[in-house]
Amino acid sequence: MLQLSFVNFKANTYMAIEGTTATDRFYIIQSGQVCVYHSLTLPGGIKQVYGPGDFVGVISCMSGHGSTESVLAMTDVVAIMVKRDQYPELIMRNTPVAMKIVRSFALTMRALNDSLTKANTAKVTTSSPEEIYGIARFYDDSGLFDIACYGYYQYLKACPQGLNFENAKQAFIRLKPKTKPPYLEPKNQDPVRAYPKNTMIFSECQAGSDMFIIQEGSVKITKVVDNKEVTLAILRKGDMFGEMALLEHKPRSASAIVHEDCRVMTVNKENFDQMVSTQPQMIAKLTTMFAERLWALYRQLSNTQLTEPKERMVDMLALQIEKLKITPVKGQPYISDLNVQDIATMCGMNRQQQSMALYQLSQDQNLKIVQGKIEIKDLKELFSQAAFYRKQNARKNN
Repeated sequence: MLQLSFVNFKANTYMAIEGTTATDRFYIIQSGQVCVYHSLTLPGGIKQVYGPGDFVGVISCMSGHGSTESVLAMTDVVAIMVKRDQYPELIMRNTPVAMKIVRSFALTMRALNDSLTKANTAKVTTSSPEEIYGIARFYDDSGLFDIACYGYYQYLKACPQGLNFENAKQAFIRLKPKTKPPYLEPKNQDPVRAYPKNTMIFSECQAGSDMFIIQEGSVKITKVVDNKEVTLAILRKGDMFGEMALLEHKPRSASAIVHEDCRVMTVNKENFDQMVSTQPQMIAKLTTMFAERLWALYRQLSNTQLTEPKERMVDMLALQIEKLKITPVKGQPYISDLNVQDIATMCGMNRQQQSMALYQLSQDQNLKIVQGKIEIKDLKELFSQAAFYRKQNARKNN
């Protein structure tokens, strides 16, 4: 039987402090007001005031990572404490509460994705379907013709009167005979789809209402801004993506490109609503997944504030390994499945910065490149090194 506790917080006391270790609980505010803020001097750093019905601490609780926010009680506060192991039962008894958390996370994630893109490229992205042409053109120029062909087709479909319709039409005619972009027109009877490496599942700014669950392989989530690709995340077996378009009924906020041959299960709006009402574990997994992504996005945003290429690369590498929740084993090296190019792209680096970072990394005694992959001699040392860079930068900014 679900038994929730009420907790009292006096005015001017902290309910959570950014950077502290993860806890097994979060709070739903019943009365009073709190101020929630982050140390980032980006859009994520804006202070917000929360009140009755709002929740705090979910990201840290459900992701198992350190707190991404500080929460200060502005008045005396009464809050309902929910422990992580109580969440599935809470969902069964009160699905709207869980969906409020999920939808709030989706909105925050879209905002943070835009902030990350702006920080890496100094550009503001738009959601106009006209942008699909530029994305297709970028991959065409990069020699990734299956992706480009898919993009041109989606542009032609979305913008029959578009400014670049004729150019896209000629490009599609040129590429179609020598490419095999899968699922240009997916059918409802394709609940499970197989995609080869370097093909596109959907494009940024494309309309869509399906969510995907990876059964095999991996998918990278990217944005193209100012003729540069920014990798937001690399997702693996069990991860979901595309859910924001399903939840918000808005165009895709980023592209999904196959990183390694993969198989995905599709979930449409009808199936999703049915799963919400009959499978509380689905909402629990979705909440946990969002929490982990938001934690990673806050870390990626803090990474953009590091100025030295090596510092950014070391911190980004540490972040990708921390996401896997791997426990360091003393004396046992770890080989990442990511290469230097992957890490540099996640940092939004240009070629000159990548060359400098690669040279600096080659001088690091704790790292070496093995068959294109990065080998770390001591994971604890890597984590400590990355934390030092972030703290040093925070002191500098303050």
